[in-house]
Amino acid sequence: MKRLLFILSALLPLIALAQLVEPVKWSGVETGDSVRLKAAIEPGWHMTIIEFGEREFDDEFVDSFVITLAKADLTPIRFNACDDKMCTAPEVWEYASLSAESASPLSEASSLSSGDERSLWLIFLLGLLGGLLAIFTPCVWPIIPMTVSFFLKRTDKGAKNAVLYGLSIIVLYVSLGLLVTLLFGASALNDLSTNAVVNIFFFLLLVVFALSFFGLFEITLPDSWSTKLDSKARSTGGFLSILLMAFTLVIVSFSCTGPIIGTLLVEAAGHSLLAPAIGMLGFAISLALPFSLFAMFPQWLKRAPKSGDWMTSFKVVLAFLELALSLKFLSVADLAYGWGILPRWLFIAIWILCFAGIGIYLLYRIHKQSIVRIIIRTLIIIPSFAFAAYLVPGLWGAPVKAISAFAPPMPIEGREVFYDYEEGLAYARQTGKPVIVNFTGYGCVNCRKMEAFVLDNDSVKARLQNYVFIQLFVDAKKDGVGDKNSRIQREQYGSNAQPFYVQLDAYGHQVAEPKAFTTNPKEFINWLKY
Repeated sequence: MKRLLFILSALLPLIALAQLVEPVKWSGVETGDSVRLKAAIEPGWHMTIIEFGEREFDDEFVDSFVITLAKADLTPIRFNACDDKMCTAPEVWEYASLSAESASPLSEASSLSSGDERSLWLIFLLGLLGGLLAIFTPCVWPIIPMTVSFFLKRTDKGAKNAVLYGLSIIVLYVSLGLLVTLLFGASALNDLSTNAVVNIFFFLLLVVFALSFFGLFEITLPDSWSTKLDSKARSTGGFLSILLMAFTLVIVSFSCTGPIIGTLLVEAAGHSLLAPAIGMLGFAISLALPFSLFAMFPQWLKRAPKSGDWMTSFKVVLAFLELALSLKFLSVADLAYGWGILPRWLFIAIWILCFAGIGIYLLYRIHKQSIVRIIIRTLIIIPSFAFAAYLVPGLWGAPVKAISAFAPPMPIEGREVFYDYEEGLAYARQTGKPVIVNFTGYGCVNCRKMEAFVLDNDSVKARLQNYVFIQLFVDAKKDGVGDKNSRIQREQYGSNAQPFYVQLDAYGHQVAEPKAFTTNPKEFINWLKY
């Protein structure tokens, strides 16, 4: 059982990240009445032009494709690309009066938007929090004084070596994040983030981690690994010895840090290529910091709390949090495939039980504790019960915005919503109303945040009454709806990031630059033209 769980957790990084494949980047430069089109092709790929007006091309283009045409002869280009492992689906690119410095609209999706940057900061902060939590687990906290003592006794440069030890921990964990990026950065992001098998795997994995923290079993690496590394570290000198000591810590502490790292990498699955490395950087900084600080100020160790029963309580609290977080992945699969097994009210009910469970568990174990520990537990018990109480109105439709990034989306009320692009545009032409197209996703965290903090704002809702609202889920799996919506966003608006709002007039003409992620209602209102 332990080996099986280890294998499952070891496989986690292999599927924890993905990115939209875009091996061909189009650009165009105008010169008088002519246009020079260029397709830059990534190394290892070749492009085939399927359809381009009346022109015929027999060759496969490997490095680049360049052609100069009169503006009157410009037509959409239908193409696809292949390498030695896969081929992309056919795509259509249409020249749209780009300036000499402009790149293809498709290339815009590969850069970081402000929402992506915020997401990376969030991943970094989650990494810092994960590392901080890991410090207080029974697998890490008792190791700190032993490791610091080892370095201080070993040489007169003990403090310096302990700092290098902390840097080695950072190098190891960031390397793990980079490895995930290098090996698995070229898969389809939307397919991975809403794939039923992947999300159910994540759900079950986090449940297994939670059960481990509850004490039902331990997820451990083979003891021989840590024994061999420790022996090698003691017989080796210099920086290699320090690096091996850091590797030993990683292995010895795996039963506690594994679930936290796994959860962090799972959370990074829906973000950019940098997310795993950024998350691991935050985690490693928090984890390495106490080793370096205690080495520089060893007198602090005397005032540090000793290992004990409080660590067991700490792990149980983490177990409840793992259970709550696991529901996010089950919910994504449920929504994308339309199963209907986890409605919003049930999701919220389970979260209520998890946070109430934290309060009840700590309250039950508060007897025979010191005054200091009673105060600390009380500071956790009160917020736990308060948050559970805050969630209760959500059972009857309250927005409970604090969990908007995790819970199933709120139903849109007070206006008619279309979920088919052509149908919504046809209705707009009939009524003469302008259009808002919302490209969103069931697995999109920032989409839920924007819906809760912007679209649910009273002033925004009042302005949106003037519009026909079309909501297109790009990751819906049922009947190919998601593929259709994703293709519309890529081919007509040159983007594959969500949330992504487009403003059209009644005849379907774009009247403003698209709007990406924001949590500022005033900013969104200022963007609206009607």
